[in-house]
Amino acid sequence: MLFNSIHFLLFLPIVLLGVAVLPARWRNPFLLVASYYFYGSWDWRFLSLIFLTTTVDYTVGHLMYDTRDPGRRKIILTVAICINLGILGIFKYFNFFVQSAMTALNAVGLHASPWTLSIILPVGISFYTFQSMSYAIDIYRREMEPARHFWDFALYVAYFPQLVAGPIERATHLLPQILQPRPVTAERVNIGLMLMMLGFAKKVLIADTVADDVDRIFADPASRSAGELLRGAYLFAFQIYGDFSGYSDIARGVSELFGVRLMINFNQPYLSQSITEFWRRWHISLSAWLRDYLYVPLGGNRLGEWRTYRNLMLTMLIGGLWHGANWTFVVWGGLNGLYLAVERRLGIGRVVEPLHARPLLRFVQQVALVIVTFHLVTLTWVFFRAASVDIAFAYVLGVFSGSDLTAVGILPFVVGAAVLLIDVPQYLTHDHVVFLRLPWWVQSPAYATACLALILYGGKEVPFIYFQF
Repeated sequence: MLFNSIHFLLFLPIVLLGVAVLPARWRNPFLLVASYYFYGSWDWRFLSLIFLTTTVDYTVGHLMYDTRDPGRRKIILTVAICINLGILGIFKYFNFFVQSAMTALNAVGLHASPWTLSIILPVGISFYTFQSMSYAIDIYRREMEPARHFWDFALYVAYFPQLVAGPIERATHLLPQILQPRPVTAERVNIGLMLMMLGFAKKVLIADTVADDVDRIFADPASRSAGELLRGAYLFAFQIYGDFSGYSDIARGVSELFGVRLMINFNQPYLSQSITEFWRRWHISLSAWLRDYLYVPLGGNRLGEWRTYRNLMLTMLIGGLWHGANWTFVVWGGLNGLYLAVERRLGIGRVVEPLHARPLLRFVQQVALVIVTFHLVTLTWVFFRAASVDIAFAYVLGVFSGSDLTAVGILPFVVGAAVLLIDVPQYLTHDHVVFLRLPWWVQSPAYATACLALILYGGKEVPFIYFQF
C-alpha cells in the first residue's frame, strides 16, 4: 500500500476514526492490527517475518533484563543479533554472496555451477530489522527497560507510518509515546497536514516528474552525450531526495495525526557545506544507528588516526551494503567513507569555519562549499543508481570525457529551484513547518495550488525508491 495511492487515502481515515472512538486500552492493539494490514497488503507472507523478528527481540529483551550474569546476557544478545541478521541475510543477500563467490572462483579458473534461490525481498526488511535490533542492544546496555506488553513492542516495530522506509526509530524515543496517552490537538493536526502536503509535493511534483527522464538516461548511458549524462545525474540527485525526503515528511505528518512525533530524518542535506555535515543531515536515523551501534563499538575515533579512518570506511561500506545487494552500493558507501576520511584528515568538521569576516565574502564561500559538496554527492549517486559498477564508471567517464554540455537543459535548474524554495526557509528558520507562520490569506492559496498540482500531476502511483531496501 503506497502513501500516494487511493487505497491509502481510504485506509487512513478509517484508522484515524478507529483510534478516535475506541477506549484508550484498545487503541494500541487496534493500531497494531492496522499496521499489520498495511504491511500485509504487499504480501501477507511477509507478516511471518516481521512477527518472528518481533517475538525474538521481545523475548531476548526480557531474558537479558532479568539476568545479572554478563556472560549470559552477551550470549543472549549474540543469539538475537544472529537471528536478526540471519533473516536479513537470507532474504536480502543470499543470492548476492553466492553469485559474488562464483564470479571470484571463475576469475581464478575454478568454474562453479550457479546455485541460487528465488527469494522475494520483503519490503522494508532492512528498516524494521535495524529498529528491532536497536531495542535489544539498548536493553543489553541497560539504557532502557523492556516493554511490559508484547503488543506495545509489536506496535513499535510495525508502526505503519514509518514501517517500510523509516525513519529508523529508537525504542527510547518511540516506545514512551506509544505507552502514554496521545492527545491530538489542532496544532498537531495542522503540523501533520503541512508535513504531508510538503511530502506529497516533493514526491509527486519533484521526484515523479523527473523519474522517466532519469530512467531513460540511465538505461542506455553509452549512447548519451556528456550533457545528457550530467542531466541524468542532477535529476537523480533531486529525484532520490524528493522521493525519500518526501516519504519521511509524509510519515511524520501521518504520525502527528495519531499524536506521535517521529524524528526528523532529513534536514536540508543539499545545503551542507561538507560531506561530514551532509551525513548529519541525510537519512539521519541510519547515520545515527551506524554511528552508535557500529562506528563507536569499533572504536570510533578513540584508537588513533588510522584506526579512525578504518572505522569510517567500514561503517560506510556496511552502510552502503545495507541499501542493497549490489556492488554498486558498496562502491557508493566506499566513496562516502573516503570523503569522510579525507575531510577528517583535513580537519573539516560539521560546518566549515568561514575564511572571511566580511558578510558578502563569507556568503560567497558558503555558497561555493554547498555547490562543491552537492557535486561530490551527485558523483556518488551515479554508482547508487547505475545497474552495475562497470556502467557507473563508464557513466562518470562519459561525463568528464565529453564536451557537449548543452543537453543538460533547463529542467535540472527548475527542479533545483523548487527544492531550494522548500529547503531554504526551513534551513534559515530551523523549522520544518515554517510555512504555518504565514498568514491564512497566503496559506490558503498555497494549499489550493498544491492540491491542484497534485491532482493534475499525481495520476501515477510510482513506488518510493527506498521501499526496495
